[in-house]
Amino acid sequence: MQIHIHPNIDELAQHVARWMAVVIKETLAEQDRFTLALSGGSTPQKLHRILAQEPLRSEIDWSKLHIFWGDERAVPLEDERNNAKMAFDTLLNFVPVPKEQIHVMRTDIPAEEAALQYENLLHAYFDGKPFSFDLVLLGMGDDGHTLSLFPGKPIVNEKHKWADAFFLEAQDMFRITITAPVTNLSKRVAFMAAGAGKAATLKAVLEGPHQPDIYPSQQIKPAGELHWFVDEAAAQQLNR
Repeated sequence: MQIHIHPNIDELAQHVARWMAVVIKETLAEQDRFTLALSGGSTPQKLHRILAQEPLRSEIDWSKLHIFWGDERAVPLEDERNNAKMAFDTLLNFVPVPKEQIHVMRTDIPAEEAALQYENLLHAYFDGKPFSFDLVLLGMGDDGHTLSLFPGKPIVNEKHKWADAFFLEAQDMFRITITAPVTNLSKRVAFMAAGAGKAATLKAVLEGPHQPDIYPSQQIKPAGELHWFVDEAAAQQLNR
């Protein structure tokens, strides 16, 4: 595990964007596609906008990227809460990724059916491969959740399914999510966490005992690289 600490969220986003450009270029020198799973939330928006602007827009071979999502709120694509809408509004509408290589989690069908379709898609992409995604971008909530793995929910301990859906009472909506098993097959996982509101949780996740039912982010232990990109505010309680 590598922890990268930056003064503020703007410098954090700049660093992650430059790091991603290098990783994508190096990976595509060895293979013909790069599979990327995006996250929702507010922190990635700054990252997306940097990637969509010069010079990085021209440095990345977008034609070879295959885009996925880590999780989704089961609301229409036009809804501001939809993670895919956010990604299109901040990144995908501005870079030339072929449409057939962009794999949204469907919200126009029942959530359980959408999860099954997504799981089948992931198996079609990754079965027989040494890794699943080349890179999964993740966030961490103040409560320690990541993807749609929320504290105390059975999905945190899912061992076999690669995607699933469930009703989240606290938000009065269904959530669709990839799970720890497929995430942990990734070549790289990168968390982004910013703000003082995450400081206590970040310390518990990285330095506390293994309690994934309380801090689901601890369930992410990829076969490849694990990176935490955090700002000073989020890192203030870490032992450094």
